[in-house]
Amino acid sequence: MSGDLYSERPLFGGAISSSFPHRFQDVSNIRQVPDHQEVFVDPSRDESLIFELLDFKLDVGDNGSAAWFLQDLATEQDAEGCTLLEHSGVVEAPGLRYKDLPATVTTAVGQMAISKGRQGREAQNIVKVYLANLRLKEVGTDVLVTAYEPLLINPLSESASTVGAGLPVPATQSGFMQMSEVFKLAVSSFKVNDWSLFGGTAAA
Repeated sequence: MSGDLYSERPLFGGAISSSFPHRFQDVSNIRQVPDHQEVFVDPSRDESLIFELLDFKLDVGDNGSAAWFLQDLATEQDAEGCTLLEHSGVVEAPGLRYKDLPATVTTAVGQMAISKGRQGREAQNIVKVYLANLRLKEVGTDVLVTAYEPLLINPLSESASTVGAGLPVPATQSGFMQMSEVFKLAVSSFKVNDWSLFGGTAAA
């Protein structure tokens, strides 16, 4: 798409990288997100892409882990009507190999109603959420790549002032890559450049 040039972008000081469109701006410093998160947003479409590093969840099995994290995300954001639309089986990610153990990847897609920031339930937007869980067991880390695509903007939401209320203009109609493709690109190109990011375990 002419309006969606993309390139490899540095994450977490360059220790990690992933490719996605230039229209997504890094707002991690502006929003004061936690150190284990990096957030990129296209404010004109209210679409966002979030990379998150978490301690490995030993009590969550590989199969269905993305669906588990999606439900956990819905609970954390006080979402309403969380519906799991699809989820994948476990796939190895040979490009994400630490020592002799490749990472595994599962994905899930859901739909939910969430509000932005401190806005209440009366200002909830309906969004489609794409989530990938990359499990880096050797370094005790669960990586989440999450993409948000608005399906319906509430007139009371702060998003309405920039995007407009109601149904957003389809990405392809505006000359942009669909969020599902942005998500696939970000996940498939995800790589670790410096394993020491994960601490003593990886540095050994």
